[in-house]
Amino acid sequence: MPETEIRPHIVALLCDSNFKYRRDTNTWSHVDSRPFTKEEQATALRATRAEFEEFAAQHSRYMEYKRTLEEAPEAFQRFLAPFMDQLTTKNLGNAVELMTKDERAEFDRLLGLMIEPPRRFTPYTF
Repeated sequence: MPETEIRPHIVALLCDSNFKYRRDTNTWSHVDSRPFTKEEQATALRATRAEFEEFAAQHSRYMEYKRTLEEAPEAFQRFLAPFMDQLTTKNLGNAVELMTKDERAEFDRLLGLMIEPPRRFTPYTF
């Protein structure tokens, strides 16, 4: 098998690993703390460099997603400030009436980041 071929099932296993070695089972663990089976451990240890790099890229995108979620309330306030400055009666409904279609899309995106529950890190999602 070429080193550059990525096997999705191995990347998925890496995405569900916390990489903490368990002395009681001589394996790594899943994110939910369940120990890997011997077969899962053997599979993980056969991961190629390209598969670890794919896992790392997905994890980096997830961490960026989490950072975006954490910053959403402040970004929302910064986004709304110019609209609120234009209003005498300052409420969200009045601010939305001033927005263009593109501004409304950004408003909806930022609002969604604040009200939707955060997604878990799962393979091939980020």
